[in-house]
Amino acid sequence: MEHGVLNSFARNSSLAAYQTTSVHGGVANADPHRLVQMLMDALAERLNTARGCIENGEIGRKAKLLHSCVTLVAELRGSLNLADGGELAQNLNNLYEYMARQLLMANAQSDAALVVEVLGLLNEIRSAWIAIGPEVRKAAQPGAPTGQPAPAAQYG
Repeated sequence: MEHGVLNSFARNSSLAAYQTTSVHGGVANADPHRLVQMLMDALAERLNTARGCIENGEIGRKAKLLHSCVTLVAELRGSLNLADGGELAQNLNNLYEYMARQLLMANAQSDAALVVEVLGLLNEIRSAWIAIGPEVRKAAQPGAPTGQPAPAAQYG
């Protein structure tokens, strides 16, 4: 029995090490636009899991996940260039602030509907972010016209 536990632990440990290495490798090779998308993807995954935890009564896990979600939203807010981003950056800042408040309330009240609301808002932002990806990457290439800053540099 003990041997099976060790093998299971070793498999899980190896999987965790692979996932960590994979994530770190992805981060090291990612451009700024992709890094923001990775934050959004991680946030969406955690929101979905937290919603399931609320529905299944897993209060401790829900609290940890929603805390992580608030941290990710803070990272997204921190990635905004408010000085040069204009009205769009300010609107995103306000939206991220609203999302964080909703997540704190969702955690306090174990309210899955609030998590779903934030997930819907995130999906709208994420879809737009993905849509501008090719434009951002094209603008970031050497020899690209320098008339306007790339959207990721300005708003991300």
